[in-house]
Amino acid sequence: MGATVPTQFYWLLAVPLLPLGAWVLQVCFGRFLPRQGDWLPTGAMGIAAVIAVRHFFSVLGLHDPDYLLGGLPTWKFFFSDPNLTLGLAGFEASLLYDNLSAALLAMVALVSFLVHLFSVGYMQGDSRYNIFFSNLSLFTFAMLALVLSDNLVFFFIFWEIMGLCSYLLIGHLSLDKKAPRMEAAWASLKAFMTTRIGDICLFIGMMMMWKAFGTLSFHGLYAAIDSHVAVHGWESWLTVAGIMMFLGAVGKSAQFPLHVWLPDAMEGPTPVSAMIHAATMVAAGVYLTGRIFLMMSPEAQLVVACIGGFTAIFAATIGITQFDIKKVLAYSTISQLGYMICAIGAGGVAAGLFHMLTHAFFKACLFLGSGSVIHGCHHEQDMRKMGGLRSKMPITWITMLVSTLAISGVPFFAGFYSKDAIIAKTLERSMVEGSLIWSLPFYMLVVAAGITAFYMFRLMFMTFHGKARGHGAEEAHESPWTMTVPLIVLGLLAVVGGKFWILDPAHGVSGGEHPWFLHLVENPEAFGAAAIHVTEEQAHHAHHSAMVISLSVAGLGIFFACLFYLWRVLNPSKVANALGGFYRLVLDKYRFDELYQSTVIRGTTIFSAFLAWFDRTLIDGVVNGMGATMKGLGNLSAAHDRVVVDGFVEFVAEATSSAGQLMRRLQTGRIQQYAYFTFVGAVFIAAVLLLEVL
Repeated sequence: MGATVPTQFYWLLAVPLLPLGAWVLQVCFGRFLPRQGDWLPTGAMGIAAVIAVRHFFSVLGLHDPDYLLGGLPTWKFFFSDPNLTLGLAGFEASLLYDNLSAALLAMVALVSFLVHLFSVGYMQGDSRYNIFFSNLSLFTFAMLALVLSDNLVFFFIFWEIMGLCSYLLIGHLSLDKKAPRMEAAWASLKAFMTTRIGDICLFIGMMMMWKAFGTLSFHGLYAAIDSHVAVHGWESWLTVAGIMMFLGAVGKSAQFPLHVWLPDAMEGPTPVSAMIHAATMVAAGVYLTGRIFLMMSPEAQLVVACIGGFTAIFAATIGITQFDIKKVLAYSTISQLGYMICAIGAGGVAAGLFHMLTHAFFKACLFLGSGSVIHGCHHEQDMRKMGGLRSKMPITWITMLVSTLAISGVPFFAGFYSKDAIIAKTLERSMVEGSLIWSLPFYMLVVAAGITAFYMFRLMFMTFHGKARGHGAEEAHESPWTMTVPLIVLGLLAVVGGKFWILDPAHGVSGGEHPWFLHLVENPEAFGAAAIHVTEEQAHHAHHSAMVISLSVAGLGIFFACLFYLWRVLNPSKVANALGGFYRLVLDKYRFDELYQSTVIRGTTIFSAFLAWFDRTLIDGVVNGMGATMKGLGNLSAAHDRVVVDGFVEFVAEATSSAGQLMRRLQTGRIQQYAYFTFVGAVFIAAVLLLEVL
């Protein structure tokens, strides 16, 4: 491979650089180009997708579970004297292209290209059309570069660029010249500020690792932590550092309790929603969790698994009550991300990351499909005003149907393989640990699987079946080819995307500790600190039990959705009324926005007002008091100078002047007068002398 490495390196480097170059050209010249330059970032992404997918299949053909492209050129940064203990000498950066990077790079590039193509039709008529495509291109570049980063420094840089792009894209419609939406401005600000909380935690965790081991390279940290744990065990500070880095993923992947930004991100255009929910922001958090798994202690892994499991069931219950088609899919994304995070925490890193790939296909299809529905229904988003679209939008209906089957875990669709693997891994871990608390993630995911099938088929039945219930649905029409072609491609991937798991030579959701596309260390067997030892019997039992249970709950979810929304045997309104306050609580998203408004936001506002008062009253009071005191002292000094100093000087001057005036009368310049004074003086002296003699 040595002779081909440089060529591969430059081809891979072109994948993120193509959208970056398109962004530069689009920003500078986009508005002057034909069609406002939409073809430029779309074409660049198409080429990048071809390169990424081609390399993915090349790696796939190697059937090497430990594949890692070696011998790559590196860049040195922070040059310093090696004799100085600054910890910066010899810092290097390069590309990290292993089995995991290969799969994720292909997914991101392909889905992003399809979203770009979909946007050509969906965003027609937008007043900031060229700016939208430039921001979308930069967004894609950041995610592609993040996937290829071989250390946490550059990972964090591109992580933050994505945060900026999400702010710009979610708030895109707030600057629309025709109908600006202030809701979009608030949603973009909410997303930016909420994810910053996680980003700060991630940065703190990185600094803890840097201080302890002097490196932020992924493989360097794996080796350093494994050696450290072999001697000292999992120290508490390592648990804290692992959790702090994971909190970065909690923010980016909208896990509880930092989940509140993602549903509001629906205020952005639908292609942005598809990008965020499938290929960029939320996938970055899951990818980070997978990369740092070997850095997390068993206690940290338990925290990850419980947060993921709780998020899965928590968000799924909210999805049942929503009527905005994009909001249903938003809570679906949060729930599915919970599956991925829970799987990684339970030790099923491959299963969690595999679900991230399959989820990208069917969730992108569902979001773009919802955009097609909204476009066809003249921008109507309320499912209560839809219905009867199956015959009017057949391509949108069939592609969304296969994606719904995939997310529900129906056999032979992509989601079945990955979701089954996740549930099996959580069951395996509970069997290995033998504790009640490790059983909780398994039970939460099982319940969430049934709820997922229910609310997704609820969406399908309310949108496409029955009679049209609104003006937009009555006049609905199929979308243009630029929108339907991406739907067809993603729909096919929602069917066949799971087959890559079967091609994995290390396949076996019950075994394969290092499946094909997962490569975390060059020699996995040498790193045993985070290893989870599962017997073949446990794995076999977990796999078959998980498959039976997941199919059963998915079937129940679909059956109840049919009873409520297809056959109309049960009345949803009566059930909602019977649940009373609990239903309203779930409908209000458990009022977490109100909770944060009344606690965090209001508390911050009150604290800020207190600081302002403190600054105004005490700080400014002291400063103003000192100013007044110094002013008084200055006035006193001025008075002393004016009365005493100036008075004395003026007195001396006046006295001198008066003496001068007196002397002027004597110094007349007349000789006769001087002779007279001399004569008088002589007489006076003679008289005095005479008196003394007498």
